[in-house]
Amino acid sequence: MRYILAVLLMTLTPTAALSQQVEIGPFAGGANYVGDVGASTYINPNTLFGGFLFKYNASTRHSYRLSVLYTELSADDRKSADLRRQNRGYSFSTRLLEISVGLEFTFEKFNLTRRDNHGTPYIYIGVNYYFADQLNRTPKGIEKEEGVVGNFSIPISLGYKRKLNSFLTGGIELGARYALTDDLDGSHSGVNDFGNPNSNDWYIFTGLYVTIFIN
Repeated sequence: MRYILAVLLMTLTPTAALSQQVEIGPFAGGANYVGDVGASTYINPNTLFGGFLFKYNASTRHSYRLSVLYTELSADDRKSADLRRQNRGYSFSTRLLEISVGLEFTFEKFNLTRRDNHGTPYIYIGVNYYFADQLNRTPKGIEKEEGVVGNFSIPISLGYKRKLNSFLTGGIELGARYALTDDLDGSHSGVNDFGNPNSNDWYIFTGLYVTIFIN
């Protein structure tokens, strides 16, 4: 019985120690919108975003994540390659605050207790809730704010992270957000609906982060 307890203790101790590793730090970069207004290029940062990232490393292959990010999404038909949008000439901007929780899975083992500065690609999935300006369009196509609305979006992110030294990790990440609405641009509010109601909006974050970790 003592032998079994000793084996269990030795097996669980590294996991327990690793599970106490926490990372936190700033996350910033560029953001862009893809939908019924402006350019339709998915990776096309035209505004800045910023916030913070928190990770709880449950094992060498996965982490629980929380992030809070803020940006001001904007788009302009005059910057689209579509002549019909150029002639229409719509534009919009909306402030957006996003809270995201989910799981990060690494392609290779990533252990912050190792002495070497190793790295690995990863994928992040989860669920977001965001707050954005409520936009409305008049018959003249002029937007106006009418309070704040909230909705969900689904994040799908790819990244690469690397241990920088004994207490810092750095990473680069491309994250697409599929909004559960087609109204970030105000295209289906008010009296002047336009665009495709069967195609929801996207917004994209492309950025860098640095986290400090604590054992």
